[in-house]
Amino acid sequence: MRVGVLSFQGGVVEHLEHIEKLNGKPVKVRSLEDLQKIDRLIIPGGESTTIGKFLKQSNMLQPLREKIYGGMPVWGTCAGMILLARKIENSEVNYINAIDITVRRNAYGSQVDSFNTKALIEEISLNEMPLVFIRAPYITRIGETVKALCTIDKNIVAAKSNNVLVTSFHPELADNLEFHEYFMKL
Repeated sequence: MRVGVLSFQGGVVEHLEHIEKLNGKPVKVRSLEDLQKIDRLIIPGGESTTIGKFLKQSNMLQPLREKIYGGMPVWGTCAGMILLARKIENSEVNYINAIDITVRRNAYGSQVDSFNTKALIEEISLNEMPLVFIRAPYITRIGETVKALCTIDKNIVAAKSNNVLVTSFHPELADNLEFHEYFMKL
């Protein structure tokens, strides 16, 4: 299975390493040609506005939408979640619009407010999983087709709808491979 990681910025290397540990074939996705070679895609953290600009400048935005709307599994972590959301609070811009959620950018504060915690996410694991939040967003609204997978302090931080998975946190920064394994079976 060829698992792409959008490779403009963010936790690219860590995602690629996790995919490889699970015997997937990691692919750095930087062009339309790369996009055509993959079976599923991870959109990592980073800065959503910058990644969105790269997607537009590289003419990948519409083909990416079409692949996702056509059923290709996609997982957005942190900034990736923002890019996949239908709506971003206090913004007129949306990017991929692949999951019916509204997100709040930097909802937990600035870089110094980043934190680690653990949570049980029953759809993913029978054990608590480490969660790493870095300038993380969270979901403020989910649509009817969206299932909340995890909440922290009453805030939704992971959700799924059909072939789209989103997390506020960074599973690639933990030693635990269960989230990646779950995505690779999606």
